[in-house]
Amino acid sequence: MLRFALGRSRRPHEAPRGYTLIELLVVLGVLGILASLAWPMATVAQQRASERELRRALWEIRDAIDAYASAVRTGTIAPVSATSGYPPTLATLEQPLPDLRVPEKTHRFLRRVPRDPFADPNVPAASSWETRSYRSSHQDFQSGDDVYDVRSRSARIGLNGIPLKEW
Repeated sequence: MLRFALGRSRRPHEAPRGYTLIELLVVLGVLGILASLAWPMATVAQQRASERELRRALWEIRDAIDAYASAVRTGTIAPVSATSGYPPTLATLEQPLPDLRVPEKTHRFLRRVPRDPFADPNVPAASSWETRSYRSSHQDFQSGDDVYDVRSRSARIGLNGIPLKEW
């Protein structure tokens, strides 16, 4: 009675059942097809995440450059370079600069310069960006005595069809 309640018992002369080679090959084939369908989606998701990080980093750096220039214009900090009122390097945005109005106060515009997510990981974060001087035009992106704008050095095209250098 107990055997019947738990299910059929195996007879001693019966071989244990398992999967056949054909069944295993079919399962592996289905898994391979699913993996081949998921791979392009994973690649697009990774690029989308890197592009989101690039947008955030560009916004953060450009906001810090504008805040630095505004602080120089209002006389809150002394300009490090006397050319345009913009920082001479991206590393300047990380340094504590003394407040001219309140001597015991300092200003730091970035905790650290964010890295370009499409740049070589061995390059320092501040060097991963291409900088534009105040004197250069938008079409002729040239570095100079100050940092007026930044852009990615990557030659890749974004998912939106626009080169990352033009963001």
